Amino acid sequence: MIISQTPTYNIKVVLNQTGIAADTLRAWERRYGLPVPQRTSGGHRLYSDRDIATIKWLLAKQEEGLSISRAVDLWNETIASGTDPLADSQPKNNIPVDNLNIEALRREWLTACFNYNTVAAEQILNQAFAAHSIEIACTEIIMRGLYEVGEYWHKGSASVQQEHFASGLATRRLEALISATPSPTRNETIVLACPPNEWHAFPLLLTNLLLRRRGWNVVYLGANVPTARIDETVKTTKPKLVVLSAQTLVNAVHLREMARTLNKKGIQSAFGGRVFNDINGLEKRIPAHFLGNSIGSAVPAIENLIVNSVPMVKEETAKNGTLLLADEFHQHRTQIETTLSHIIASQGQSIDFLDTANQFLGDSLIATLKLGDINFLSTDMQWLSNLLITQNVSTAILPIYLEMYAVSVKGVMNEDGNEISDWLTLESQKFA
Repeated sequence: MIISQTPTYNIKVVLNQTGIAADTLRAWERRYGLPVPQRTSGGHRLYSDRDIATIKWLLAKQEEGLSISRAVDLWNETIASGTDPLADSQPKNNIPVDNLNIEALRREWLTACFNYNTVAAEQILNQAFAAHSIEIACTEIIMRGLYEVGEYWHKGSASVQQEHFASGLATRRLEALISATPSPTRNETIVLACPPNEWHAFPLLLTNLLLRRRGWNVVYLGANVPTARIDETVKTTKPKLVVLSAQTLVNAVHLREMARTLNKKGIQSAFGGRVFNDINGLEKRIPAHFLGNSIGSAVPAIENLIVNSVPMVKEETAKNGTLLLADEFHQHRTQIETTLSHIIASQGQSIDFLDTANQFLGDSLIATLKLGDINFLSTDMQWLSNLLITQNVSTAILPIYLEMYAVSVKGVMNEDGNEISDWLTLESQKFA
């Protein structure tokens, strides 16, 4: 395992992770040249994971009875001999080199999951954790593996049962790792929660593990947390930060409401999730700190928010007309869907899974309008195409369905629905 040398953490994070005093750290840098942090354009120190590991190594040598000057000499002698002083802190490779390849391990794990082979899947994960750090094994094999399972499902190459099997194995492994983490060494509390109706909690569960391994006190609430109930938790736990996660446009609206509730109480919140990674600009509609596009970037971002005084984020407001259109569409939705059914019947068409398609499209239209931009939904429209694929329905029906929906909106809402009907027509042309 290679320890990252990317300058990421400010001095407050380093002090929290190592327990060293700020004056001592500066003295080491000045007198002995260890560690060697990078500097921002403003002159502030930025430390890497390797810098932090170096500090811990020096502290460990002091605990063994060496003076700091002798510990530094030993470090320099080891470097001069061509050996990395931190090599002993890295995992030993006890399995054949061919099996250490992360992509190969991930493929083998997915194959075992698709075959419902619990024993093989668990053995492959054991190999992964023996060869790589917990962070690498969890993010590059388990989490990315689950992402690929989802992609296979969207393409019709994997079943719901296979996805559930893989998710179950992954969740049990993470829960076992979490139960084995030591007691927190930091006083601040972090609350992790998914907003109402968000059931995909695995990314948040992994964040829970990674934060606990760094010594943070984490209160993990998991999936489908009612906004009204978050009050009870924050009153009791008094968190420094609440981290939220959502995967769909509809749940992004619920996440926004939860962030607004927390803001009113003066509690900082942060967020992430697939939908914010996929849709450009969506994160600006949430009054909270966006944690970036990966778990790897999210954890240091969370730590930075806790150790630094950061102002609360203001959301980018939507046009009032768009919000009114969301309400009007909601009021006419049932009538629009009834009209759609009549149009389909009158043209002798038959669209399988019409109710499912209507539910997805109607819910998503309301959500994207509430978030202030109907074009946010364009990225998520592929979901509807994937739905048809998984149900063995020809995607050739999709442009027909969207055009008929556009006609229904126009017929019920007249000119008031132009923005929606025009967008639906454009989308139908894309799929055609």
